Amino acid sequence: MEKEGGSQRATIRDVAARAGVALSSVSRALSGHPDVSDEMRKRVEEAARALGYEPNLVAQSLRSGVTRTIGFVIRDISSPMFALLARSCEQELRRNGYSMILVNSDGNVDNEARNFALLRRRRVDGIIASLVAEDSPYLQKNLTAAHCPIVLLDRQVSGLKVSAVLSNHGAGVYLATKQLLERGHRNIAFITGSSNVYPTRSRLEGIERAFREFKLEVPQDLLATGGFDSDYALAHARALIHKTPAPTAIVAGGLGALMGVTKALKESNLEMGKDIAVVALDELPYIEVFSGDISTVYRDPEAIGREAAQLVLEGLAGKAPRESVIDTLFVERGSSAGGL
Repeated sequence: MEKEGGSQRATIRDVAARAGVALSSVSRALSGHPDVSDEMRKRVEEAARALGYEPNLVAQSLRSGVTRTIGFVIRDISSPMFALLARSCEQELRRNGYSMILVNSDGNVDNEARNFALLRRRRVDGIIASLVAEDSPYLQKNLTAAHCPIVLLDRQVSGLKVSAVLSNHGAGVYLATKQLLERGHRNIAFITGSSNVYPTRSRLEGIERAFREFKLEVPQDLLATGGFDSDYALAHARALIHKTPAPTAIVAGGLGALMGVTKALKESNLEMGKDIAVVALDELPYIEVFSGDISTVYRDPEAIGREAAQLVLEGLAGKAPRESVIDTLFVERGSSAGGL
């Protein structure tokens, strides 16, 4: 054993000797290599625990040029949707012998650029990114300078060879809008993020498709596309519900938007499902705790996280970038009734 600060530090040779295996077997077992048998992995891990062995990751990465870490650039760490997605992604990466470094951009493109630079300095093997926008001034530089496999979450950036996990927002929104139209709604408000990002474009396509089937024009004066946060939704919902004619239904583009719309309705003593129909775009388990009656267009954040991990692992294995589309579905509940 080597000495460190007056104490004995176990080495990989000590682990190999105690486990009765080759040095290479210890390295593969402790790095999560998929070709190691469960019996071998258990024997090595037990020997490492008994000796208090901790691998020197810095030395390993210097020797191999591989850090076995994946960077995750998250747009908004306060979002429960992103929390579930990131956890699922990390679990999948861990099963494949990788750890994850998460950095939060807080919805700011300058922070996002600094986060990409940090991950480059950390020499991560791959990057999964929920970008603030698709047209930020730093975007092309950030993505091309990474020199590693990149997976985008719900973003499309033309001209770059990167993978992406996209949710088919339009399919679920189409079904929700069609139901509202079938019930007689014509003044349907839509509050969501900027139209220069994929989720909003996909959602607008779903709304437009439903209106076309009914040979109707989308009420442009009831569209508010500029922000995903609750403050943006609150301000615009306040204005929209006092228009003449007022909307009889509101589609809230995201959990932040739902919070803003809910507050605006309470201020005006309007009850969703009775005085006005409401559909939320996204769903999380805690919604059912506070109200099990909210109609939603659902996408599975855990499935998205797992797929993002698989795509970055494919890139590390030398496979070509590709897009993967995750389905959404409309879950009808009481909030989308009423309003007429």
